[in-house]
Order: sequence, then structure tokens, then C-alpha cells
Amino acid sequence: MSDRDGKVAEVTATTDVNRIEAPITWKAYFMVAFAAFGGIYFGYDSGYINGVKGMPYFIHQQTGKPYPPPNPTDEENAAFALEAWRDSLITSILSAGTFFGAIIAGDIADFIGRRMTIIAGCTVFMIGVILQTASAGLGLLVAGRLIAGFGVGFVSAIIILYMSECSPRKIRGAVVAGYQFAITIGLLLAACVDYGTQDRMDTGSYRIPIAIQMLWALLLGGGIAFLPDSPRYFVKRGKLDKAANSLSRLRGQPVSSDFVQNELAEIVANHEYELQVVPQGSYWSSWANCFKGSLRKPSSNLRRTILGTSMQMMQQWTGVNFIFYFGTTFFNQLGTIDNPFLISLITTLVNVCSTPISFWTIERFGRRPLLIWGALGMLICEFLVAIMGTVDGDNPATVRAMIAFICIYIFFFASTWGPGAWVVIGEIFPLPIRSRGVGLSTASNWLWNC
Repeated sequence: MSDRDGKVAEVTATTDVNRIEAPITWKAYFMVAFAAFGGIYFGYDSGYINGVKGMPYFIHQQTGKPYPPPNPTDEENAAFALEAWRDSLITSILSAGTFFGAIIAGDIADFIGRRMTIIAGCTVFMIGVILQTASAGLGLLVAGRLIAGFGVGFVSAIIILYMSECSPRKIRGAVVAGYQFAITIGLLLAACVDYGTQDRMDTGSYRIPIAIQMLWALLLGGGIAFLPDSPRYFVKRGKLDKAANSLSRLRGQPVSSDFVQNELAEIVANHEYELQVVPQGSYWSSWANCFKGSLRKPSSNLRRTILGTSMQMMQQWTGVNFIFYFGTTFFNQLGTIDNPFLISLITTLVNVCSTPISFWTIERFGRRPLLIWGALGMLICEFLVAIMGTVDGDNPATVRAMIAFICIYIFFFASTWGPGAWVVIGEIFPLPIRSRGVGLSTASNWLWNC
């Protein structure tokens, strides 16, 4: 078999399915797991804004409202907040950038590779962070969040693609679930930093949480530069020698190893079969391939695309982002909580501690049962919180019970739908449309995240 450079690449195979994948070494596990670090970058960026919007200095700077007196009434506390339109703009403008960033990331990843697309996303993100850090008003802050959003869109779409294509099959679900775990760690770190700077009466109150984001981008972009690109990307580009070298590094085996040769033969065979089913044409026809097939046929590309985009839409419709984006503001406006920043920190900690459960359950029980039971648990908690808040929402004891059920609700999300939706979109698309399918699914996540 010849690769695209004209070199002859000999690929051997075996009929023994038990010999296809190499034993999983700690080095190989670490290499694919490192990509999950992108979740910290994503989670921190999503979480820091929740606390910043509740900081007295930031509110005063953005609105010009005077600080409340030493012992403010509930009405004075409620009045000292960002206007609804300003609050929504600051929060949702990031999602506008991430939506378009995720869509175009698939094309870029097919052209320059998965790894380089992630590095490019980190670079764009840091430009946006610099603008946000320098801001002293609404305009530059919004522009910075929009630009940073493009970078987050690149990374959030392609990091899933990269991990799914590089991970050994036996641990793929756990590795991709690790991405969601890293998101929760990012949210927790953001809550801790916000908690530490909330009382500062200078620009450091919001500039410190914003600027720290550059550290995560530098670590991710710098670290992934030393990792191999996806072997499936090289197979798609016809560069079989590079695909073999990439697999060799990822599996910790020599290129001539039967493990590497057998897995490469399987990837090549799958790709050639998928090309027969979904022939490649012009640029626009390759996009159209994502929507070909019948709705009645489970294996059609149309069904896969609808499933991927719907999964991410439903993950956002669970409502969990209300807690992580607007939790501090919400708890503050209840008027019965002394320290809303601490409550937000607690809910984020519950999120972190619950997610690792999915590492085992997603492989033990499968994707679908986990999603079904998780949705049922969240449904029950949401109904109970809504009923308590409507019937007796001014009672401090009732508010404490509401917070308890919010934490249980977060447990169900973090251990099921949080990681489950990402795992599914990384697995369901054939290689010819995988980058675009994952990009569309991630764009759906950010569209409904607004």
C-alpha cells in the first residue's frame, strides 16, 4: 500500500481480534489523558465569570452604582447587581464565539491536523484573555470574551476528537469522561480564585481570575506540542508511515510490533470501507455527507448528526449551567444566604467529586442506561427544588433544603450526562465526517449554552 507521499507502506493484519490492541502502559495512558487537561481550560473559563459578576468592585465599575451601606437591607443588596442585559451579554457572548469556533474547527483539523488546531485555539484564546485583562469597561471585556470564545470553540471540539481517535478502545470511555472531570476541576479552581479575590476593592478583583486563564492555555498548548497527532488523521491524509509512528508512540510499542501493525490495518480497513459508503467529493459535498441517509436507518449519517447535536443540546437543557453561570447572583438575591460565594464553591466541589464515578460506570453499564437514569434523577430534583421555592421560598430552612437537592441534582448530572454526552459524540461518527460531526455537535453545545 502506498501513502500520499508515494512511499510504500506495508501494513500487515491478523484475524485474531484479541491481538489488535497493545497492552495499556502508564506512559500511553498519560499521553492520551493529558489532552483531557483541555477541560480545565474550558471549565475555568466557563466558571470564573459567575463569581466576577457578583464582585462589588466589578459591579460598581460596570454600572456606576454606589456601594451598599455597611448593614444593607435585602432590597439594597438586590439592587446592587448588574442589569439583566449586561449580565446576559457578558455571559453569553463567549458562547457566540465558541459556536462559530467549533464549526470551523473541524475543517481546520482536517487540514492542519488535530494537534495544531488545538495549539491554534490556545493562541487565539490567549489573545482574548489579554483583551479581557486589560479591560476597564464593557466594550473591551465583551470583545475579549468573543475572541476567547473562538479559541474555546476550537479546543472544546477538537480535544474530544483527538482523545477519541488516540485512546485505546478499552479505556476510551473513561479517558473522554476524564475531560468532563477536568472541566469540573476548572470550575472548582475558578470558584476558589473568585472566592479569594472577591473582597478586593481594585481591578485585581476581576483581573486576577481572568489573567490566570492564560496559564491553562500555555500548559495545554505547550504540552500537546510534544504529543503525536492522531493516527486516524494521518490515515485520512494518506500518510501511513506517520500514522504508524504516531501509533507506536501512543501505544508504547515499536513500529514493527504486531500490535501497531494490526491496529493500523484495522484503521485503514475501516477508513476504506467508510469511503466506499460515503464517497468524498467537493468541499460542500463533504459537508452535505453529514446529512445524508434516511431518518429511519440507525446507521445513516443524518441520524448520527442529529444524535450528536441533540445529545449536546439536551446536556445544556438540563439547566446545570444556571448554577455555574448565575449561581452566585441567584444565591445572593435569595436574601437568606450569608455567603453566596461559599455556596457556589460547595456546588462546584460536589461537581468535582461526583464526576470520577463515571470512569467506572460508563464502561460497566454502558452509555444509554447511564443517561436514562441520570435524566430521571435530575428530573426529580428539579421538581422538588421548584416546588419548595414556590411554596415556601422565603423560609431559611426551605432554602437550605433547596441547596441540598441542588447538590444532589449536580451529582446526577456530573456522574451521567456531564461526561456521557461527550463520550457519545466522540464515538458515533465515521472517519470521513468525524471532524465535522464532532464540530457540529460541540457547536450545538455552545448554541444552547447561550
